[in-house]
Amino acid sequence: MSDFRFELTGEEKNYLKELVIQSITFAFNPSSGPSTPPEPPTDKLREHLGAFVTLKLDGHLRGCIGNIKGTGELFRTIWEMAQSAAFRDPRFPPLNEQEFNAVEYEISILSPLEACPDPELVEVGRHGLIMSRDGHSGLLLPQVPVEWQWDRATFLAQTCIKAGLPRNAWKEPDTTILWFEAVVF
Repeated sequence: MSDFRFELTGEEKNYLKELVIQSITFAFNPSSGPSTPPEPPTDKLREHLGAFVTLKLDGHLRGCIGNIKGTGELFRTIWEMAQSAAFRDPRFPPLNEQEFNAVEYEISILSPLEACPDPELVEVGRHGLIMSRDGHSGLLLPQVPVEWQWDRATFLAQTCIKAGLPRNAWKEPDTTILWFEAVVF
């Protein structure tokens, strides 16, 4: 896999972080501001890249929704994924305003997906994974195995479990393994 060299300036990161807050604030109170994201400070934020917004409350996952492939401009994807993580993650009830005041958020911008040529090449902390087989698929971002202190084999197994597959499905030839890198902030 080629190294993902997508880099953002402090201004660009701050804009995207503020966008998460503005998007969720707007969802709570539509009269609080515009219904669409403000124009980005640079054209780099118009690139079509996949992205996830992760919300945590007291260090625990509270919502995480993303778009795996860049189907639209990055800044618009972040706006949409912020509201989706806050209000449409099926694992959690919608975020309430008290939680919003305490929630921490993280943005992950994904490289293009590629087929993983060999599971032995997967690096914990560098690669994110998607396992798929028979209509089932599951994704784990690169920061997940670091947070859980997993080794490579555990990361591969947990991605299978997330997909609803047997934990050793990654060893089977009919399982597709895609990998990607991410800029996380």
